[in-house]
Amino acid sequence: MFFAWFKRRRRRKILKAPFPEAWQAILDSIPHVPALAGHIRQRHQNATQIFLAEKTFQGCGGLELSDEIRVTIAGLATILVLGMPDFVFDNVYSVIVHPSAFTSPEEGYIAPGLNIEGEIQPVGAAELHGPVILSWSEVEFDLQNPRQGENLVFHEFAHQLDMLNGEADGVPNLPRELREPWAKVMHKEYRRLRKKSRRGRDTLIDPYGASEPAEFFAVVTEAFFDSPRDLANEHPELYDLLRRYYRQDPAECVLE
Repeated sequence: MFFAWFKRRRRRKILKAPFPEAWQAILDSIPHVPALAGHIRQRHQNATQIFLAEKTFQGCGGLELSDEIRVTIAGLATILVLGMPDFVFDNVYSVIVHPSAFTSPEEGYIAPGLNIEGEIQPVGAAELHGPVILSWSEVEFDLQNPRQGENLVFHEFAHQLDMLNGEADGVPNLPRELREPWAKVMHKEYRRLRKKSRRGRDTLIDPYGASEPAEFFAVVTEAFFDSPRDLANEHPELYDLLRRYYRQDPAECVLE
């Protein structure tokens, strides 16, 4: 109770500070923001301001952090939680930004007691109880090529929503009434994507989502917010399920 009161008090103080005009210009340059309706725009601005005040940003690989980088990432991430009042990724404390793809160790299982170790170069990562890691060049690419159903910031912050109840498994915290339809629709759509991917067919949903349920949830979140009308047309059941979870209707720019 005390911590909730303290959080609300701290956030009221954050929002008393004027929102810089330069920050607003950066938000307006994000392709997904201008379409937001008036009252939603204000909620988005507030969420962005809180995000920037509460999270620590760290540049790596010689990247010098700027307001453009910080506000762009915050502005994209907070789009996901506009239908979740008072939640601004409270589980995320830091964002690490690399100039481009970065090196990460990887360990693969071969047999009992035998693993193979190597390195991969991902463009993003989200860690349980840890930071979100992003490649700025990939974020910029997504901004320059919107409505393709792919967005790195949406993807990695969807993983953070997934991990609110433990390791990422494609099932975030759900209200009771969504648990049964979630299991049914997500399983059906996941199998559908895996089948099409094996056959090499083009799909609106990123075929990377066929790798595991956690990645499926992340890529359908990308499609839901980046190409909502296409998703609604091609996968109406899936779109409706995500609309009910996120409590948003991005195809119509409506909060529910």
